[in-house]
Amino acid sequence: MLELEKMFNRQLKYMLYLMGIYVLGVGITPYDSVFQGLLLGTAFSLFIFWSMVKKNKKFSQEVAEGKKTRSLGSLTRMSVAGLAAIIALRYPYEFQVVCVVVGLMTVYFVIMIDYFMQNIRRK
Repeated sequence: MLELEKMFNRQLKYMLYLMGIYVLGVGITPYDSVFQGLLLGTAFSLFIFWSMVKKNKKFSQEVAEGKKTRSLGSLTRMSVAGLAAIIALRYPYEFQVVCVVVGLMTVYFVIMIDYFMQNIRRK
């Protein structure tokens, strides 16, 4: 359980750094809609990640106690991603839909990169 919290905090830090870069991109570059789409998708992705970690902790605790377990919240994650897509489609001049989708996938890229970096450090 402690390892999960360490991993979450480390990956949360990476996600916040990325979001800071996106904010700089909105302010500095002329590609506002691209960076705003990335920022929107990454913000929703961060919420999905937090929800997934929270439900994983609860799931692990229930399994350890021998209780009956419920879902890990796939419907919730799909609903949040759908909401991000609806916002992007509602305001097409503010957010590029492709960038919102890439932003939604950002957390999975961060998880994979962090996994490989930790394996390299352990060897």
